[in-house]
Amino acid sequence: MRRAKWNTPIVYILLIGYSAVTVTPFLWAFFSSFKPLSEIVGGFSFFPNEWTLDNYRYIVETQPLFLRWLLNSVVIAVSATVLNLLFNSMAGYALARLSFPGKKATFLIVLAVLMIPMQVTMIPNFLILRELGWLNSYQGMIVPAMVNATFIFMMRQFFVNFPKEIEEAAAVDGLSRFGTFFRIVLPMAKPALFAQAIFVFMAIWNDFMRPLIVMTEPSMMTLPVGLNAFQSDNVSFWNYVMSASMIFTLPVLILYIFFSRLFIDGLSFRGDK
Repeated sequence: MRRAKWNTPIVYILLIGYSAVTVTPFLWAFFSSFKPLSEIVGGFSFFPNEWTLDNYRYIVETQPLFLRWLLNSVVIAVSATVLNLLFNSMAGYALARLSFPGKKATFLIVLAVLMIPMQVTMIPNFLILRELGWLNSYQGMIVPAMVNATFIFMMRQFFVNFPKEIEEAAAVDGLSRFGTFFRIVLPMAKPALFAQAIFVFMAIWNDFMRPLIVMTEPSMMTLPVGLNAFQSDNVSFWNYVMSASMIFTLPVLILYIFFSRLFIDGLSFRGDK
């Protein structure tokens, strides 16, 4: 018991110290986005002496493609996330509950895909999209990203532990397999779905390499690729760079803050609870 009493404060001190080290650079960047350039390069100051929105105004008014980049990122990330939730859940449920020829082989293929690095598939993916005429298009980004082997596996493990008695009761009440899945099973899988949604949305929102290959027209770039070009053009103007970075970072941060409880529940939730 004494050791436990001593260990707890030490753990809290270490966690608080780590949190401070992690959060401080982000807070400095956030406050710097409201500073004029002279305050950033003139010396270190955490809070702005002169608060200004000119940095954000400059981005919106003088960078006509910035809002288009933001729109591209939102359309691609939201569409791909919704499709992932649907198809990954359906595939996971099929692998957990249905009996069909080649079920084991299909599951082994899903596991094998987990071991293939994305870099290996970049060139084949580009060649296929080029043949389909999907370069510089939304479908070129959304369709290849609408399923994910990792989350098929995750949903399969969730549905393996899902109580069969609930599905049997639904079948007795006359629901078909599709009706049971969409009206009973899927609503009860909300914690796992929320965890999956946050992971998928963050991965697609932050993705740099795939949009860099697929989107070559400036108007079709997503925010990560556009920000890279923006930073190259404004390499000495850290106030503009910080403001652009905040616009890119805050949507994901807000998403996590509002859904953090569901995210944590999703990581620890099992179907038999």
